[in-house]
Amino acid sequence: MKTLIIVPAFNEGKIIHQTLLDLRAVLSKTKTIADILVVDDGSTDSTSSEALKVADYLLTHKQNCGLGAALATGIEYAKRKSYDYCITFDSDGQHDARDIAGALAKLQAGSDIVIGSRFIGSHTGMPKIRRVILFLGNLVTFLFFGVWTSDSQSGFRGLNKKAIKSLNIQSNRMEVSSEIFGEIQRLKLKLAEIPIHIRYTAYSLAKGQKNTASASILLKLIYMLSR
Repeated sequence: MKTLIIVPAFNEGKIIHQTLLDLRAVLSKTKTIADILVVDDGSTDSTSSEALKVADYLLTHKQNCGLGAALATGIEYAKRKSYDYCITFDSDGQHDARDIAGALAKLQAGSDIVIGSRFIGSHTGMPKIRRVILFLGNLVTFLFFGVWTSDSQSGFRGLNKKAIKSLNIQSNRMEVSSEIFGEIQRLKLKLAEIPIHIRYTAYSLAKGQKNTASASILLKLIYMLSR
């Protein structure tokens, strides 16, 4: 079974090398055979050169297109190269690679898509306002797509070959996280959630999506879906 780890990245030159080293070490320790693909979404720093020190493959966008575009590029690569499974994994060091084994187990047991949830796992250090915004994101996702999830904005996902082949991502930016649930509903894909363990650091909180941006994305999503 061929597995691809998709790591979308934008200006993560300070951290991506260590993120990938940690990922590679866990894959080796758990004897998980997987390729690592970094999708550099138009970075203007050393992201690509740092990623190439560890990653198996690197794809680059000439300009910053957004998370949705980076994920679409990675999933399209998995489709063209006939991977059986892929995992999407954040580049800023928040995700724990030890959770990959649980996602693959769910996929091998028959799930089409696995969502790694911070709310049935460990989310120590998550700001309270972020929890509120994420809950509202879950609510909007449910109201428009009819799919309830405890963490609609999670960046940790697993896809089987059926999902890899059939997902049709249109959103270029952060709205993609909710759009994926629209695809789950449209394609009648079998969804599972697993607990994941998030490591919030000063870097990830500073580099990550601001609460005002999260609220803006939520409003944009509501506008897009109500048209």
